[in-house]
Amino acid sequence: MHLERLTSILEIVGQKGAATVAEICVHADLPKPSAYRLVQDLVSVGLLASSTRGQFIIGTRLKRITHRDLSDKALVEVIAPVLALAATDHGAAFFLSRLRGDRVEIIHVATPENGVSYMHPGVGKRPLHACSCSKAIAAFSPELLSKRKLKGQLKKYTDSTITCLQDLEKEFEIIRKRGYAECLEELERGICSVATILAETGPGATLSIGSTASVRVLSGTKREEIGRILKAMSLELSNSLGWNKADASRKAG
Repeated sequence: MHLERLTSILEIVGQKGAATVAEICVHADLPKPSAYRLVQDLVSVGLLASSTRGQFIIGTRLKRITHRDLSDKALVEVIAPVLALAATDHGAAFFLSRLRGDRVEIIHVATPENGVSYMHPGVGKRPLHACSCSKAIAAFSPELLSKRKLKGQLKKYTDSTITCLQDLEKEFEIIRKRGYAECLEELERGICSVATILAETGPGATLSIGSTASVRVLSGTKREEIGRILKAMSLELSNSLGWNKADASRKAG
């Protein structure tokens, strides 16, 4: 448990780029005294370092070990241009999400620049069972189901929300075979989305890209088209980031 808490804090700080103890408490679900003590332990061995305004950042020792920047900022710099191009080409919002702790969070949204009407998904946390960006990640990380103990806790947002754990597991099987997830008015009426992960293992399995629009715009045929486009985008991004190229190639097939 102690090691899991330390690891969770490192993941949160690494993803956010910089985080306060209060932010760590929220994302790691820790009481403030425990979070502060664990952060100080990590600082003392060089895995974290103190920054400005009470924030903590990844320490030089950990940077030497990993040689890789997986912060939100670093990922957005690489992925945002690809999403922006897709948003304008297809007249819909495209987004980037990541697993943070045991919740999936939309961290960046690209919108069309051609003046067309579009739905903005907003940023922030999404339920594991009722959003394409979350389901895409959870389908390849089944431990999240037991970790969150979802049975009996699947909130019903609309009449289309999956609230049975067995039905959700069947949905995940479809996602794994198809290579992308769909959300059809499961979180909000009139809105649907499509999303896929960047790779089946490694860092790419904790990241998803997707697109959202009204059910009128994202018809069944259009969702299939967007699904294929997202899979091709994920292969491109995985290759550019140097992640699991073999896994990404199989997923794109």
